[in-house]
Amino acid sequence: MPLRPIPGALVQARYTLKSVRILISAGEASGDLYASRVVEALKARHSGDVEFFGCAGPRMQAAGVRAIVDARSLSVVGIVEVLAHLPRIYREFRKLVRAAELEKPDVAILTDSPDFHLRLAKKLHALGIPVVYLIAPQAWAWRQGRVKAMRRDLRHLLCIFPFEEAFFSERGVATTYIGHPLARIVKPSLTRAEFCAKFGVNPAERILVLLPGSRHGEVARHLPYLVAAAQRIRARAQVRVILALPGGFGFENTKFAQPVRAASIQVVEGLTWDCLSHAEVALAASGTVTIEAAMLGVPMATFYRVNALSWLLGRWLVKAPFLSMVNLVAGREIVAELIQEDMTPEALASEVLRLLENDDARAKMRAELDEVAEKLTSGHDPMERAAEVMEAVLMEERAHAG
Repeated sequence: MPLRPIPGALVQARYTLKSVRILISAGEASGDLYASRVVEALKARHSGDVEFFGCAGPRMQAAGVRAIVDARSLSVVGIVEVLAHLPRIYREFRKLVRAAELEKPDVAILTDSPDFHLRLAKKLHALGIPVVYLIAPQAWAWRQGRVKAMRRDLRHLLCIFPFEEAFFSERGVATTYIGHPLARIVKPSLTRAEFCAKFGVNPAERILVLLPGSRHGEVARHLPYLVAAAQRIRARAQVRVILALPGGFGFENTKFAQPVRAASIQVVEGLTWDCLSHAEVALAASGTVTIEAAMLGVPMATFYRVNALSWLLGRWLVKAPFLSMVNLVAGREIVAELIQEDMTPEALASEVLRLLENDDARAKMRAELDEVAEKLTSGHDPMERAAEVMEAVLMEERAHAG
C-alpha cells in the first residue's frame, strides 16, 4: 500500500534534509518558473545537502538544477504538431529515465506538460520513486481516463486552481490545492515613468500589448493575424503597439522580424509583466499569460490557433465550457475567446477597439478580473505549501525505509 501524505497533517516543523537527491522536471516556460521557485523554497528551508537534477529550463538552471535535458527541447503544442518532434522528445525521455535509474532520486517533482510527464511518472513509479506532480493536468476538461494512471503513479498532486482539488480527490488521487503561484509574484519591475523612458514611449500614449505565446511555433502561427489586427486598430485609434516576448526568445533571428518591424510594432523581450502592467489592453494567447494579465487587471481578449487536424481532434475531446482559464475560474465568459477560425484580424481588432473606446467596458472587465485574482490567491505562499508536501513525502519514505 503506497504511503500518501494527508493535507491536514503536512510537515509542521522544519527538518534538515541531508543527502537528498531530487529529480525535477518542467517542459515549458511557466513550468520552469514554478519549478524554479519550488527549488528555491526547498533550499531556503534546509541547510542540508539537497541536490536537484532533471529537465530544466533557464530559470531552473539558474536556481541550481543540473540539466540532464534542456526544457526548451520539449516545448511543442498541438496533437499533430508534436508528431514531427516525437523522435527527439523520446530521446530526451530516455535520458531522464536513464538518469533516474542511475542516480536513484529520493523523490521526483514533475511540473505540468502531462503528455510527457505522466508517461515519465509511470516509469518512475515502476522504479519505486515517489512522484509529486505540480500543476494538475486538465483531466476535468479532457482525457479523464488519465485519472486512473494518476491514482496509480502519483504520490501526491498539487493543484493551482480551486475547483481541481475536489475533482481529483473524489476520484482517489491524493490532492492539495496550494493556490496559484502567480498570485504572489506577478508585478512590474519598472514604474510607468521608468518604462516609458526605457522604451521611448510618450507617458500619455495608450499601449496595446501583443502576447502571441512563449513558443516559437505559437508565435509563428499567431503573429500574422496580430500584425494585421494592429494595423486595423491603428487606423482608428492612437495606440502604441508592443510585442512582448519571453527573455532569450531571439526575435531578431526569426523569419517574422521583418514584417513586425515593417508594421512599426515595438518588440520587448523579457519584461512581459511590465508591458502588461502599463498597457490599456492586451491581446493574449490562451494560457498562463492570461492569468498574469488577470493578476495585473489588464482588459484583454484571448486567442489561439493550432493545426486544423489538432483542432478537430481537440474539440472532440474537450468537455470544458471555456478554453480560457480566466473564464473557467470566473465560471462565466468575462474575456472574449477568439479561437481557431474565430481568430481573424477583424475580430481581434474589433474587440480591442471595443475596449479602447469604452471606458465602462474596461472598468467592468477590470472588476471581473479582480474577482478572478482573488479566487486564485490563498493565505499562504503556494511554493511553501508545495515544499511542505514534498517534505512530508520524503519523511514518510524515510520512516517507511527505516
